[in-house]
This record gives sequence, C-alpha cells and structure tokens, in this order.
Amino acid sequence: MLLSSLKKILLVGSCMFMPSILLNSPAIALKPNFPKAHVYIARSVRSSNLVGSDTGIENMREALQNLIARVESTLIASKAKNPSKNQSATEQAISQSKSQLAQFNQLVRERDYKRAREVYLQARRELWDNYPTDTRYNQSEIRAIWLDRGTLVNARTQSDLAAIFDRLAASGINTVFLETLNASYPIYPSHIAPEQNPLTRGWDRLAVAINLAHQRNMELHAWVWIFAGANQGHNAILNQPKNYLGPVLSHHKDWANLSRRGEIFDHSSLNKKAFFDPGNPQARKYILSLLNEIATNYDVDGIQLDYIRYPFQSKDPAKTFGYGKSSRWEFKNMTGVDPLKLTPKSPLWKRWLSFKIGLIDSFVETASNQLKDKRPDLVVSAAVFPYERTERLHKIQQNWERWGSSNWIDLFAVMTYAMDTDSLQEKTQPILNNISAGSALIVPGLRILKVPDPVMVDQFQLMRNLPSLGYVLFAVEGFNSNTSLQEILNRTQGSALENKSEPIPYRYPFQSAYKRYQAMQSEWDLLIDNNLIKINTEDLRAWQSQSRRISSLLESLAGVPTNEKVRQSQDQLVDFNSNFMIWLEHQKSISSYQVSAWQSRLASIAKLISYGQRNILAENRLKLGQR
Repeated sequence: MLLSSLKKILLVGSCMFMPSILLNSPAIALKPNFPKAHVYIARSVRSSNLVGSDTGIENMREALQNLIARVESTLIASKAKNPSKNQSATEQAISQSKSQLAQFNQLVRERDYKRAREVYLQARRELWDNYPTDTRYNQSEIRAIWLDRGTLVNARTQSDLAAIFDRLAASGINTVFLETLNASYPIYPSHIAPEQNPLTRGWDRLAVAINLAHQRNMELHAWVWIFAGANQGHNAILNQPKNYLGPVLSHHKDWANLSRRGEIFDHSSLNKKAFFDPGNPQARKYILSLLNEIATNYDVDGIQLDYIRYPFQSKDPAKTFGYGKSSRWEFKNMTGVDPLKLTPKSPLWKRWLSFKIGLIDSFVETASNQLKDKRPDLVVSAAVFPYERTERLHKIQQNWERWGSSNWIDLFAVMTYAMDTDSLQEKTQPILNNISAGSALIVPGLRILKVPDPVMVDQFQLMRNLPSLGYVLFAVEGFNSNTSLQEILNRTQGSALENKSEPIPYRYPFQSAYKRYQAMQSEWDLLIDNNLIKINTEDLRAWQSQSRRISSLLESLAGVPTNEKVRQSQDQLVDFNSNFMIWLEHQKSISSYQVSAWQSRLASIAKLISYGQRNILAENRLKLGQR
C-alpha cells in the first residue's frame, strides 16, 4: 500500500532540479512548533507587485519545486532504511503539493498572483508539516558543531559541561570544535600564554571536554583563533577598556597588524578585532608554540585554525591592513619599496597582495607540518569563508584552495550560513564542486540562530543530496535552548553512543565510502524492486552487475586498503558514473533531482577514496619507513 503510494507520487509530475536564485529579502519567521509549522513563511515575497514580477514568480516556482524534490528524496531514503514505517502523511503531502504546483502555474497564467501566492504558501506549509523526521537515515557523515566560548563560560561546573555533551551526543553529533583559544585567551592553564581566560579558571575545561567527548563516542578538536589577537566584544565581557589589545598584543605592540593609517583595530566588523602581523617572526613563533602545547599536552583529535586571514580589507586603500613593522621591512627588503608608498595603481601592488597571501600560506604550511610531525593522526582543519576565490584573496588574503591541494589541511569548515535552503545551495554547490582544493574534505557550515526547525531539517537533507560529507553547526549557544531540534536530530540521526559502528568520514574514509554506497544501493533496490525505476531490462542488468562489482571493491578497500584497490575502485566509479546517466536517461524525466542527488553522492564517495589514499595509505607508508 505504502509503496504503491510512493509510486504514485513519483509518477505525478516532474520535480526538475534547477539552480536556486537568491532573493533579496531574507526569510521571515516566527518560531514554529515543528513539525506543525503553521506560522512559517520562508523566502516569501512581501509585495503584490513583486509577486507579479517574473523574478518573484520564478523564485516561488523554483523554491516549491526544489522543496518537493528534497522531501521526496528524503522519503525514499527513509523508506529504504525503514521499509515498514508508515509514511502515508508525507506521501500525501508530496502528491498534494505537486497538484498545488500545477495550480500555481495555472493561476500565474491567469495573472491571479495573489491566489498563486496563497497556494504556494499552503503547499510549503504542508510539506514542512510532513517532512519525515521520525525515522533514521542511513548515511555515514560528519555531524559537527562549534562549541563556543560563551557556552563554556556559562558551564560553571563539570556537571554543567557534561549535560551539554549529553545533549550533543543524543543528537548524533560526532565532532565537536571546542573554542580553545579566543582573542589570545586560552580556556586552559597554559605555560606559554600570559593569561588564561579569567572566566574559565578553576578547572581545565579543555581536559574535561576531551574526556566527556571520548566517553560519548565523539571527537574533540581544539578550535583556535590564529591571527585575531584582541576583541572589543570580549573586552566588554571582561570589563576591560574598549581598545584593550589583550594579554599579548598589549605587551608586544610591534606584533600587531596595522592599517595604512597605523590603526590596530579592524573597524569592518561588529565586534572590532586587532590582528597579529602574519609577517612578524616572533608572533608566528608564539602562535605555533600554543598549537604545539595543545597537541602535546592534550589528547585532542584535531586542531582547527580560525581567523587564519587578514582583517577585511576596505575598498579605501587608506584603511587596508598589512602594514606591521615586520611585514613592511620584509617587503621593502625584497623590492626596495616601502608598501606604504604603494597604491592600487602601483606596478608593485599585485606583488604586495601576493606577499600577504604568501604569509598566510606559509604559516598554514608550517603549522600543519609541525602538528603532523608530532601527531600524524591529528586532523588539521580550517574555518574559512565561502567567497569566490579572487574576491576572497583581495578581501582577506585567504587562499584555502592551495592549503587543500598542498595537503596542509585535511578538512575545511566553510561558513556558508543561510536563512533558507535555496540560498544555502547557491552558496555551497560551487564550493563542493570545486576541485582546486585537492582531496581535502569540505563541510558547509549551517547556522542555528533564528533559523526555524523546518528549515534546519531541510538544510540537513540538502547536504545529504550534494557532494558534501556532512555539516557543521554554528553553534552550541543556539543549540542549547532548542530542545525540539535536539529531539528531531535524535530521531533522524540517533545517539552518538548508538552509532559506534558508524565511521566518521575524515577518520575512516574507506569504511565511510562503503557505508555511503550501501545506503545508496538500498534506495536503488527499493525503487527497482517496486518497478519505480524507468529503465530497460538490458540496462538494468548492466547497472546491477556493475553496482555489485563496485560494492565488492569498496568492501574490500574498507577491510584492507591498498593503492591497487584504490585505483580499481576509482576506475570503476568513473566508468559507472559515465554509464549512470545513460542508464537513467528516462528516469530523469520523472525525477531529475533524485538522479542528480545520486550523482552527487557518488562524487562524495570518490572524494573519500582520494582523501583516504592521501591520508591513510600515505600514513601507513610512513610507518613502514617508505616514501
């Protein structure tokens, strides 16, 4: 009965996969009692004039098409994992929303834009209300969260911190990025830093957090501010003067990164920050010594580099940064010209920009090499911006693609925060499709604050249908009070304690690749067994044969990895992917989104194999004394 309903859904209309278009107006929402999100209106058009415009109509049409496709894809994944589960409410909502989409198109043709908007909102509400959130999804993925300093400070006792980790573990989180160094204040008693954060004294939050995470089958990575050395927002919390340079820069002002005017604080952000000069050897040595201290004295699973950049550069050359004493001296020594004398029209301006980019690059290289030499098992990650590369290099000199292609960084947490799912896709898809970062893994960042639960669930599902290996949530501060989201994640992801056999992709890439492929196979089997894949007999036989061959190769690779198995798996995946679109040519007319989602997941599997070859097999060769 349920499978026949699913068949009916798949055959009623076509949800075409389209590129999303970013609306100018942000999402507007009241906090819904999800899953009954009757008050939620996302990406809505606020005026009748805009509703009647071509842009407004197309935005609504695409938003509804994409949502239908994501809910439909989620239903397939859910039924593949839980075939006996009653999903009739979701099936009915999908079928009804497809009819409403057709009604919307008809009303647009009749120029009845007011009624069209009402139908659009009604269809969206029905889909939000019936998103399948009461069953587990079967996919190995990175489920990370940033545990912020404010939450750590508010955890007055070890029991308070344990309660936070209990909630995270119950929600299926498997990786915690713990804010360990903020504005030059470590949260632990350091032998190198001049002052521990005074609000975290009394007990070692880093040591306790590591134990709490490991007891709950979670990894703990130290999240470290690199070049941001002081923060006016933090000064206010500590009752320090507004322009206090923090416990390090206040004693070493020659370590500061200065603007062209000689200013220290960057005034482009809400909470003004002062940065270290990346060209200052003493500042670099000091920061590296802190990273070394953490890796040596604490059993962290990884270290994440944040603020690994320059301050945001103003369009006004007078307000640009990079003019610390050491950087000026080094550039002048190289070129004979003081960079203070340069303007954007100067012949050496591009070289000055490249010089600053190179300083950040060289720090990442040095930090990674030192950490990996000390702890080869350490995962080195970086929190980075999603801006287009050329724009990013000019704004903040953050060349993270090179860090990945040079094997300095294992994992990028990209800050792709968005209030709605289509905007998130617009930000993340180009980044995930970018091959210039080498085999480094990329996980998009999802914000929690002010994003309603239905949108959060929808964004999780988007990640699972893109070539992403998971997500990272910002941050625990917004997660603590959201018990409904915690319950949803527990139902759909399970507890970290229950998921002991579920491999974390960056730690066990080959096992994760096999698990992810198995999950996809179960979806194929569900649809094939119920005649829901439109394919001729000969192509079906070829598809199933090659699919079984890949599954066997991946299983063998997960068991005993070798370079020969990697090569065979990669060759088979390339061949399979080229045939895949031929085999499913007719299926695309039924659900092109689902076919695209499978292609994306195949790409994520290929990414894991490349990552594993770089990290796991290379590490094994080093252990054997081979190069």
